[in-house]
Amino acid sequence: MAKRIVSLKDISKACGVSIATVSKALNDHSDISKETKERIREVADKLGYHPNAAAQALKTNRSNNIGVLFVDEANSGLTHDYFSHVLDSFKKAAEKEGFDITFINGDRTRSNNMTYLSHAIYRGFDGVVIACVEFSDPEVDELIKSNIPVVTIDHSFYNRIAIVSDNIKGIRDLVTYIYEQGHRKIAYVYGMENTAVTQSRLTSFYNTLQDLGVSIPDSYMVPSPYRNTDKAFDATLKLLDLPDPPTVILYSDDFAAFGGMNAIRSRGLRVPEDISIAGYDGIELARRISPRMTTVVQDTDRIGRTAAAKLIDLINNPKGTLIEQIIIEGTLEKGESVGKIPVEE
Repeated sequence: MAKRIVSLKDISKACGVSIATVSKALNDHSDISKETKERIREVADKLGYHPNAAAQALKTNRSNNIGVLFVDEANSGLTHDYFSHVLDSFKKAAEKEGFDITFINGDRTRSNNMTYLSHAIYRGFDGVVIACVEFSDPEVDELIKSNIPVVTIDHSFYNRIAIVSDNIKGIRDLVTYIYEQGHRKIAYVYGMENTAVTQSRLTSFYNTLQDLGVSIPDSYMVPSPYRNTDKAFDATLKLLDLPDPPTVILYSDDFAAFGGMNAIRSRGLRVPEDISIAGYDGIELARRISPRMTTVVQDTDRIGRTAAAKLIDLINNPKGTLIEQIIIEGTLEKGESVGKIPVEE
């Protein structure tokens, strides 16, 4: 049985106001009081009102508001160092151009039945930036395929602008440096999430080892969730218990590397004297601990600024803005956690 569409008339009846007042409130007209707008929007939400997408597209006015879709499955929210810095840079750049930023409700337990696209239309966003989501989610796909200007971060879609960190070069630089330090027994505690970032890094890891003529056993490859120190701790103990353990362990990110460091120390071993480690991301804490983490510092400021600039270009000039993938290079931070060892050929 088809669900009945809620109309402006339904909302006006529930609120005891005219249809014109409802329309003005939902379109944020200045001649309606803030209290009335809030009450009408609350009723509209409860009734499950979704504005007609075609009608919204006919609007000539702009909201100067950009939506941010950020769904962090690890529930670390904006404490996620990489994305928090990217989004902070994005926010500053967008606000400098006169745009406000509003987060799209990414809570999967949310009480309203709005999809991401419905939310974006209802709020009248001029554009949306998408970061840290499950990109295979049908709701994300619906938003991507809509007429709303969209820029994605760290994931590429056909016919959409994407700003991505150069994970391939980052891993290649990191593994090459480790090789130059004499290491041949190289293990990798890699992110177990099946994302474009994970796949790029894994492919680059294997390709770089092949180019360097290094062969490693399958037991040196251990999956572990991103930013999970406990799982990285367990994965590290597993590697240390191998009959022929590695001399260096790479981790999916700096937080995971902290878990690895704790596991190594729990066995009475030292970093890097007894075993070396390396992280990824270049978070502030990794550059302040002792020994300083060997890592790849991602250019979060440039990623955020570029995403904002491209999305605003797309909003202002939809027909004249090039749809492209922009790759932002990171920087190898050699740190102190990878020691030099005699080459065992």
